[in-house]
Amino acid sequence: MNAFFSLPLAYLIGSIPSGLLVVKIATGKDLRDIESGRTGGTNAMRAAGPIAGLLTALLDVFKGTAAVWVGQSLFSSPDWVVAINGLFAILGHNYSAFLVKRNENGKIVFKGGAGGATTLGVAIGLWMNSWIVILPIAGLVYLFVGYASLTTISIALSTMGILIVRAINGTSSWVYALLGAASVGAVVFALKPNLQRLKEGTERRVNLLARIFTPKKFK
Repeated sequence: MNAFFSLPLAYLIGSIPSGLLVVKIATGKDLRDIESGRTGGTNAMRAAGPIAGLLTALLDVFKGTAAVWVGQSLFSSPDWVVAINGLFAILGHNYSAFLVKRNENGKIVFKGGAGGATTLGVAIGLWMNSWIVILPIAGLVYLFVGYASLTTISIALSTMGILIVRAINGTSSWVYALLGAASVGAVVFALKPNLQRLKEGTERRVNLLARIFTPKKFK
């Protein structure tokens, strides 16, 4: 019964299109029609600036944490239900129940983001201090590598690493380690187009180091 109620709720929480709402309120634009069409923080920043991007990311993090809380506190669910709650929140973010449409071939498609911020939220829900590890790693990847897609994947990989280490130490369930692995799969699958562009050498790269260290008059 816990699973019957908490899992659909976790998916619906994850499905809330934070970026779409933030950008719509800020600019009146439909985020699905801008750049990548994703509703995460990166595309929200492209559409409406850094504040909109940050607000979207924070809301997406909260979705992941809230989904875990639903399983742990609201329904007092067993570990496996809490883990699936977290995964459903990520899947809801990537394939939102509120962003369903038919493509030109008549096929039903779900829009959403890539799941990085929501994965971070799930990690925080399972262990409050996980952000202390995950955010610096993601920041270094973004700074020195410069690809938002790889930064997102680094969040999922860091989450998996933390949950595996905690399972080995006996401070967390191995079910959560499996959740970490599943989150990597979900994020990588959502970023398949980006990984293909990386392979082809056409993926957009943000050279933050050049922006930081190049004098303004030479930019």
